[in-house]
Amino acid sequence: MDCVEVLPGRLHMLRFPIGQAYVWRDGDALTLIDAGHAGAADAVEGAIRSLGLRPERLERIVLTHCHRDHVGAAGELADRWGAEVLAHALDAPVIRGERPVPEPVLLDWEVPLYAHGLTVPQAPPVRVDRELADGETLPFGDGAVVVHAPGHTPGSIGVHLPRHGVLFTGDCVAGVGRVMLGVFNVDRAQAEESFRRLAALAPTVACFGHGDPLTTDTAAALQAAAQPATQPATRLPATP
Repeated sequence: MDCVEVLPGRLHMLRFPIGQAYVWRDGDALTLIDAGHAGAADAVEGAIRSLGLRPERLERIVLTHCHRDHVGAAGELADRWGAEVLAHALDAPVIRGERPVPEPVLLDWEVPLYAHGLTVPQAPPVRVDRELADGETLPFGDGAVVVHAPGHTPGSIGVHLPRHGVLFTGDCVAGVGRVMLGVFNVDRAQAEESFRRLAALAPTVACFGHGDPLTTDTAAALQAAAQPATQPATRLPATP
C-alpha cells in the first residue's frame, strides 16, 4: 500500500491494489474517508504511524458507500481504536450485513472489470454508529458537509470540506486516466446527475475512490467531465 501526500500536514491518500482511502488530519485528531479492503487494517495503521501520527486518535471512519473495497477494514479499525463509523442511511443496512449489496447494471465493457473487482476479499459486516443524510455537517475539516450522491449505490455520498476546497467523491467520479463517471452503477442516469451536483461544488482538490487526486484546474475538469457528452475511458478501476 502506498501513502501519498495530497495536502501538506492535512491530507494523505492510502492506495490499495484496488481502490484507496484518505486520512484527514485536524491537529492530532484523525478522520478516515473509506477504509480499504478486509485484511487491510494493519497496513492502514502502519501508514498512519509512518506519518508520525497516532492511530488511537482516529475519531471517525466515514464510508462513502457499501462496496467491499471501501468498507472491508472499517470494523477492525473501529474496534481497535474506538472510532465512530458513519455511512448514509440507505447503505448502512448493507454495510451491517442486513441487506445484500445492490447489483449494478453493467455496460458490456464493464463486465470483465467487475469480475476482476470481485477478487477483493468479501467485506465482513461492519457496525454503523451514525446514519447520515444529505446536508449534515460533520465535526472535522472545519465543517465537512455530507452530499448525497446516489447512483453508484443508493446511499453513495460525497464529503465536501468547503473551507479547504476539498471534495471526496467516493466512486461517483473516477480519476483513472482522466476524470469520468465512475463505473458499476445501480442507476447510471442518477449517477450522472450526482456527478453534476458534485462538480457544481467547484472544489480545488478532488479525491476519488479510484485514481489520483486532482489538484490543478480541478473545478474546470470536473465540470467538463460532468457534461452529458462525456464518454467512458477504456482504462478503468475495478470496483465491486
